[in-house]
Amino acid sequence: MSPRPPHTDAASQAGPAKPGQVKSITSVSNPMIKEIRALATQRKRRKEAGLFVAEGLKLITDAMQADWPIRTLVFGAEVREQPMVAQAAAKARARGATVLDVNRAVLTAITRRDNPQMVVGVFEQQWFDTERIDPARGPLWIGLDTIRDPGNLGTIIRTADAVGADGIILIGDTTDPFAVEAVRATMGSIFHMPIARMTRETFLKWRKSWPGAVIGTHLEGSIDYRKAAYTDPTLLLMGTEQSGLPEEMTAACTQLVRIPQAGQADSLNLAVATGVMLYEIRRDKLVLEG
Repeated sequence: MSPRPPHTDAASQAGPAKPGQVKSITSVSNPMIKEIRALATQRKRRKEAGLFVAEGLKLITDAMQADWPIRTLVFGAEVREQPMVAQAAAKARARGATVLDVNRAVLTAITRRDNPQMVVGVFEQQWFDTERIDPARGPLWIGLDTIRDPGNLGTIIRTADAVGADGIILIGDTTDPFAVEAVRATMGSIFHMPIARMTRETFLKWRKSWPGAVIGTHLEGSIDYRKAAYTDPTLLLMGTEQSGLPEEMTAACTQLVRIPQAGQADSLNLAVATGVMLYEIRRDKLVLEG
């Protein structure tokens, strides 16, 4: 285990922490803790600061392995001696991040959970530049129109990563992919999946330059999703949880497909439907190893 670096004591916690410093904090009213809580709960603050919160040692480890810029690492006193936590803290300090050694009350305040994660990180947001989307190099992209549920979005990001998709375009007024609930649902895939964003108007203009198929799912689709021709490059469009793709988005599709259903359910969960589509599109490219 790497040696635990020296840290400031609780008496000095009112002052700002310097980058690379380890600081002990026991008060939930500390300004740094208030800022992390604001990032965890307020989309407006995340947007202003260009930062977000990730909870749990796995997500923190994934982020640093992917070289995401880290600003702050918070860990509970109960786990400070664990080798993986010590290693994460050492890496964060080496990258200029502030490291906070806190008690359970502070972690509970940050995570809003009675049984909080013992490691929390504050990272910089990273958005993929839409001008870098290259169908020749990345032949499978997913467009999500006005998605509202952060859990659904996080699950879609995770599934897109699992099938080897090349990126996701958030279209219109979508939920925040950097909300705590969305980040948690990605299980670390947020750090590996390129995410771009466009207004609907900008997307419809950009779509004209897409050289391949644009596949949309729709209740009025006449093609069974299993019988559609999926050729590279493919852009998969998925609509809102409540009403699906709007008319102008369906008009932008080259094919509208439908997923057959039995039973009494009137629709599939958005994340499930997207997963079904992605695995069908990637059917010939996904093989078991060994």
